[in-house]
Amino acid sequence: MRRFNLAVLAAVTLSTGLTAVPAQAHSGRPLGIGNCTTAGCHFDVPPGTYDVKVLLGGDTASSTAISGETRRSLLPETAAAAGERVARSFTVNVRTPEGEPTGPDGTPGLDLALGGSAPALADILVTPARHTRQIFLVGDSTVCDQPGDPYSGWGQQLPQYLRKGVSVANYADSGESTVTYLAEPRLWATVQPLIRPGDLVLVQLAHNDKTTDGATYRANLETLVAGVREKGGNPVLVTPIVRRWFNSDGTLNNGTALLVNGLGVDHPAVIRSVAADEDVPLIDLTAKTKTLVESLGVEGSKAIYLYNEKKDNTHTSVHGATVYAGLVRDELVAQGLVPAGLVRVG
Repeated sequence: MRRFNLAVLAAVTLSTGLTAVPAQAHSGRPLGIGNCTTAGCHFDVPPGTYDVKVLLGGDTASSTAISGETRRSLLPETAAAAGERVARSFTVNVRTPEGEPTGPDGTPGLDLALGGSAPALADILVTPARHTRQIFLVGDSTVCDQPGDPYSGWGQQLPQYLRKGVSVANYADSGESTVTYLAEPRLWATVQPLIRPGDLVLVQLAHNDKTTDGATYRANLETLVAGVREKGGNPVLVTPIVRRWFNSDGTLNNGTALLVNGLGVDHPAVIRSVAADEDVPLIDLTAKTKTLVESLGVEGSKAIYLYNEKKDNTHTSVHGATVYAGLVRDELVAQGLVPAGLVRVG
């Protein structure tokens, strides 16, 4: 990919309907292509939520994907024919820490990385978002923004399925249970004050509640639901993704796969019960991932998890996390939690 000079970019931008005058950052510098190299872009902006408009394409055929911050997938790979320009937009949450809430701060500002088989960025415009709906994620390592390959949480892949106007604030954190998430000041005590009326808060906590008794687990879920509603947000309970733990008959009908802890607490069953009792939307990811993994079989399902790389049957690969994020996307639309017009399909 070659850098375009600003005069050429202005002409291209005018012809495609994007504004020719880039917005100004708080420092007075343009939030445009001048902040980019062939590998990506850096924008010196404070924490907040930003709309990003991109113009993809070049003199030769191209195929571009965009990720940002801590390996978040923000735009799926998008093809453009030689000489063609394709406009896309998305909304991104910028915060500190930029990845897991208990992890390192990361790099200040907004960082975007260009990927895909033949990346080409012709223009970009970053502006503070207006009237954005936020999706907060409360979860564990199967949801979080994982800092390094080959790991990925489904929450890390969810943003690529959302269009401008909806952003994902992923506050999932590795190793957390309902007990620790409520107790750690950098987690629930940080998330709750950020919730605005109308925001969605998806809660998937179960994998690490291995010693949590049933009454405590239920009470913790009820506390999270009440805390979201207190701020005018809309809680959504999500049952945990299955572990890839097959029986000899090719099914996952066992406590390890279906998240029944050592005390006999059936986490998905408790979540379903709380959702019904509290009139909370439910995304039954346990049921959906069980069906998918069983359909793929012992061998085919290895690519969903990190079995080939790590002999890990709990955490997902980038591919698996992307597939599971698609299941979440489908449920958000099917239940009317996110308008279909704000979601990317395919």
